[in-house]
Amino acid sequence: MKSHIFYPKLWSTLRLGYDKKALTQDILAGVIVGIVALPLSIAFAVASGVSPEKGLITAVIAGLMISLFGGSRVQIGGPTGAFIVIVVGIIQEFGIEGLMISTIMAGVFLILFGVFRLGALLKFIPHPLVVGFTSGIALVIFSTQIKDALGLAVNDVPSNFISKWGFYFSHLDTVNFYASGITLFTILIAIYSAKWIPKVPGSFIAIILSTIIVKLMSLPVTTIETVYGSIPSTIEMQIPSFSWSELPHYIEPAITIALLGAIESLLSAVVSDGMIGGNHRSNTELIGQGIANIITPFFGGIPATGAIARTATNVKNGGRTPIAGIAHAFTLLLIMLFFGPWVKWIPMSSLAGILIVVSYNMSEWRSFKGILSTSLFDIVVLLATFFLTVLVDLTIAIEVGMVLAALLFMKRMADHVGLQDEVDQDVLENDETLPNEVKAYEISGPFFFGSARNYCNILKGVHPNTKTLIIRMRHVPFIDATGAHYLKDSLGELKAKKINYIISGVNPSVKKSLIAMGVDSDKIYNQFDEALKRLQ
Repeated sequence: MKSHIFYPKLWSTLRLGYDKKALTQDILAGVIVGIVALPLSIAFAVASGVSPEKGLITAVIAGLMISLFGGSRVQIGGPTGAFIVIVVGIIQEFGIEGLMISTIMAGVFLILFGVFRLGALLKFIPHPLVVGFTSGIALVIFSTQIKDALGLAVNDVPSNFISKWGFYFSHLDTVNFYASGITLFTILIAIYSAKWIPKVPGSFIAIILSTIIVKLMSLPVTTIETVYGSIPSTIEMQIPSFSWSELPHYIEPAITIALLGAIESLLSAVVSDGMIGGNHRSNTELIGQGIANIITPFFGGIPATGAIARTATNVKNGGRTPIAGIAHAFTLLLIMLFFGPWVKWIPMSSLAGILIVVSYNMSEWRSFKGILSTSLFDIVVLLATFFLTVLVDLTIAIEVGMVLAALLFMKRMADHVGLQDEVDQDVLENDETLPNEVKAYEISGPFFFGSARNYCNILKGVHPNTKTLIIRMRHVPFIDATGAHYLKDSLGELKAKKINYIISGVNPSVKKSLIAMGVDSDKIYNQFDEALKRLQ
């Protein structure tokens, strides 16, 4: 049964048994995540160019569908910052109905990804490409929030990145200092409130306090009401009108939404697996995401995927089954039904402050900086994807990034074809001179994004009685940023299991890449003999 393409985690969880204690824990976690998702859902919707309730509807409907039909135990679904750029572009070109059709088609593509078992293939997308477009999206989100963050009294802000900033600088004389103060207040509360009130999300505290301050003091700042009017507290069915002849126009944006949704959801699922020691079902997860994106637009929602920050919050607060995600959806539904009218008082500058914090958190500047210290090939993929995302278009950035990564990979393989044999698995060294509690693994061949996961899975499976693991890399001609990233994560898991590790036989270029990605240089040795001396 578990080998089937579609076998939601909720079904297997309930089959294994579910007690009252687990239910209570999941519901409490779901309520907390619902509170976290409230300001984020509103902010993502507004930044995407749609009305605030569409973000809440997406979190409710898509969040429920992803928990019901997804392949992860703890995944929390809803609108995310990654979709902001593509949603804005689709609305500008095709309007709201075009967004609905594109999202529904994206859902169909996601289901096809799962049916054809493409979940494993999507994990091979190079790390520099993901960091490039994620950092680019973060910068674009930040740039779109400057108008509301400063309270600029302007309209018709240019969509082009460079023109946008020129427009901002030419209208600095219209800055609203009340709005700027609210933005700064929101950022500080969102960042530092966790030190004093760790159980309540900082963004939620910030948005409540800033709304109360603006209302009580009647501050002259723009609110949701002044931009969008009253916020409906109901969810209604909507049917988009379209012509069959127009469907080809939506294929490209739909594929972009599907790829983004697949990458984000599977990345979130992998991260949560590491937090709970679980294993998600990638193809089931893709089908669940597809179902969510097909259904949500009919109720007025926007594209949705797994949200890494909300999923991590779920895990940290005790959520262990999809019941927590269902509780999160119902929490947001109750807030929308009973507190929806109050949402209109939220200052736009407060939402801008929240999104500025979000853009910083998703910028991955540490990974960006680390990749800049690795190979030229990874740097080219990173910078090309980043600048195309910021200056041109996200769809083009992903397309060019994928092609560029493939071409550069083939170039690297051609350069090293005579230097290594075709060995695609680790070989356990049975060296009698090693103590029983010491094991040695040898990695042969390029350590790149296509082989990294297999290598690291074997390293993670080392016998628990092992005290020290020697990783021999004398036959590794190069390692890319994705390989270094996965190896670093595997070494972290070994450390968590209290297994010491030593890396030997590393050539200078591989050593440079490992150190750049944060691997301890004291653990790396040029020769196996040096590693043995260190062991002794």
